[in-house]
Formats: sequence, structure tokens, C-alpha cells
Amino acid sequence: MKPEQLPVSASPKSLQPVLDRIATEVQALPGRGRPADYIPALASADPRRFGMAVADLDGTVYGVGDWQQPFSTQSITKAFTLALDLSLDGDLLWEHVGREPSGNPFNSLVQLEYENGIPRNPFINAGALVVTDRLHTLTGDAAGTLLDFLRAESGNQGLTFDEGVADSERAHGDRNAALSHFMASYGNITNPVPTLLDQYFRQCSIEASCADLALAAGFLARHGIRADGSTLLTRSQAKQVNAVMLTCGTYDAAGDFAHRVGLPGKSGVGGGIIAVVPGRCTVCVWSPGLDQRGNSVAGVAALDRFTTLTGLSIF
Repeated sequence: MKPEQLPVSASPKSLQPVLDRIATEVQALPGRGRPADYIPALASADPRRFGMAVADLDGTVYGVGDWQQPFSTQSITKAFTLALDLSLDGDLLWEHVGREPSGNPFNSLVQLEYENGIPRNPFINAGALVVTDRLHTLTGDAAGTLLDFLRAESGNQGLTFDEGVADSERAHGDRNAALSHFMASYGNITNPVPTLLDQYFRQCSIEASCADLALAAGFLARHGIRADGSTLLTRSQAKQVNAVMLTCGTYDAAGDFAHRVGLPGKSGVGGGIIAVVPGRCTVCVWSPGLDQRGNSVAGVAALDRFTTLTGLSIF
């Protein structure tokens, strides 16, 4: 065991000193990136903010910094809509969206034409739009179904949509509209595009804290079992979600994230990242300053230090 590494059997309570150490180290980072300015409602976020939470399998949570401060979840929600869709749609979903890294920016249209309107994976915007479209068809309210799920798993009934963020995204959503119309031309979108976009923008506008998201993602660490003990996903389906998070969850930086962190993760341009240690715990970090690929600079650094200090990696 390396001298700076905790025992792998450490509980979240014994990880509190590690979280404190990580927060101190993060504050000393010389560059913290810039908030997502292409969504005006997010542009004013302070890149110096930082929070981190770890949730055990039984729902015990420990955190540091701004770990209870709500923030815009954005693309983190894609991991949850994927799981909800899989629970209802099963393997049929994979006929409409792939499972391969894209290698292109998350809002790229490039691959869709020569891949016949089938997005490369569920976490680029095109793929997430397909997943939301299918979830809306199956439930009649994709965004509402997602919000209810997050409230139940986090135990926080106060979670809600930030309509100001949703409106901001609608006003600057031409690229997502183009992606949706293009896929609809191939028959891969079934709902009217304006309906889909409204659902998608509301989905991405949900506000939640690190504590909320670490708890909500617990089913992925419990191999598909929800907080109340019921089954959302089979063990195989939970493995699929974690695998796609590892290979595609941080846009076109997924390889670097896997190399540095060694955990399945899903980031959002609000500055949050969730990460899963299967069978052990879930982690959520937040800091609004992003790198050029749309991932939180401090968040990635914190997760890198977390797996280094604890040895809690899937590798």
C-alpha cells in the first residue's frame, strides 16, 4: 500500500479527512477554468466554488465545501434518463443509440449523417435527445419522471426545475433543435421536436446538490437496487450504464478521465461530476469552472486525488 493511501475498506466517515485534504488542495489550484458562457444563465457562476460529497450504500453522506449547495445538473441528468429508459425499454434502446465514444464535441452534428441518424452514445447531446424522446414516449413526461426519481432517491422533495436556466437554454438551443430535426428525418425521433426540446431543456435545468446527486446515483453502486430496496435495473443493465459512463461520460475527454480517475463518471457543464465505485459508494463533485472540453477543472482534479488517496478505483 502506498504511504498516502487509505485502506480500501475505509468507510465514508473515515474518508472525511481525505475530503478535507482534497478541498484544501483544490483551493490552491492555479487555474480553475471558466463557467459555461454559451448558456447565459450559467455564465455568472463563481469558478472558485467547490463542493464534494461521498454517499455510502446505506445512504450515509459526508461532504466538504459547498456540498449542500444546489447547482445546475445539466448533462449529469443523462445518466439517470439512460437508466430510467433502460428499465422500461430494455435492449430495444440500443437499436436507437450506440455505446461507442464519439471523439467529437458533445454537440457535434458530424457523425449523424454517415451513421444514418443513430447517435454514437447516450451522453452526447444527440444521444441524450434520443433517450429523452423515448422516455417521454414511454412515460408521457420524461422530465417529470426524472424529477420524481431524483427526489425519491435523494430523499429531497425540494428538488425542482430552474425555469430561468431552461428558458436560457431554449433561447440558445438552435444546435439541439438541428440535431433533433436531423434525427427525426431518419425516423429516430418520435415526438414533435418542440415537445422534445421542452422536455430536454427542463431535464437539464434541474438543480441539485452534491449530496443529492451522490445519493441519487446510489443505485449504480448497488448494482441496480434503489434506495428503498426495489430493483430499477438488472445487475447487467447497471453494468451497462457504468460502462458507458466510463467510456463516454465526460465528452471527448473520457479516455483522459478514465486514465486519471479510474471510475465511471458523468459530467455536466454546470460544473458537476458524479462518479461510481461499484459495490462501495458514489461521489459527486462540483465547481463551475470548466476546461475546453466542458468538464470541471477542479472536479476532475478532486476525483483524481480521491482515487489516488483511497485506492477506490475500478482498476
